[in-house]
Amino acid sequence: MDDKLYNRVGGDRISSRQIDELIGLARGLAADGAINHTEVEFLQKWLAANVEISNQPLIRTLYRRVNEILDDGVLHADEHAELLDTLNSFSNRDFELGEVLKPTTLPLCDPAPTLTFAGRLYCFTGTFNYGQRKFCEQAVVDRGGLTGGLTQKTNVLVIGAYATESWKHSSFGDKIVKATGWRDHGVPISIVSESHWTSFL
Repeated sequence: MDDKLYNRVGGDRISSRQIDELIGLARGLAADGAINHTEVEFLQKWLAANVEISNQPLIRTLYRRVNEILDDGVLHADEHAELLDTLNSFSNRDFELGEVLKPTTLPLCDPAPTLTFAGRLYCFTGTFNYGQRKFCEQAVVDRGGLTGGLTQKTNVLVIGAYATESWKHSSFGDKIVKATGWRDHGVPISIVSESHWTSFL
């Protein structure tokens, strides 16, 4: 019993230190508003060293995401923007690491609609547990749907699971505000969470 308690307390201490380190690392990497390939590789090495002893799901998710970004050896503009937004979220402590944002803080459709894909236009914003945005978009295309930027023709806006509490001030908040305004004026656009979207895949 004492050993179990010791291991749990020790594990909590390690986990807490990891989070503090990650927040410091994220703050440093995002400080200049840009992140380059070398910095992403540095982040990958830190995550590789910490992922095995961590019980934080977001560290595992971030590690997988960084590996996907580095897989083709090129840091694309959309990958850069998404990773920078995620790192800013960490450094600002905008959300509890590993926790999905409480749905009540986002302007999601209530009740959430039944989703179909054939001929429907989807737009994605935020950071996704499912994978990079291009993988989310491919999942829609594979099911006969369409993807693109946010317009009044968009049928569904999907918000990533790791949105931040201060989403209105984040780089993806503009899309949410715009879509909410259109919906309030009668445009038939559905705003749903990533978890709702994945339940229909």
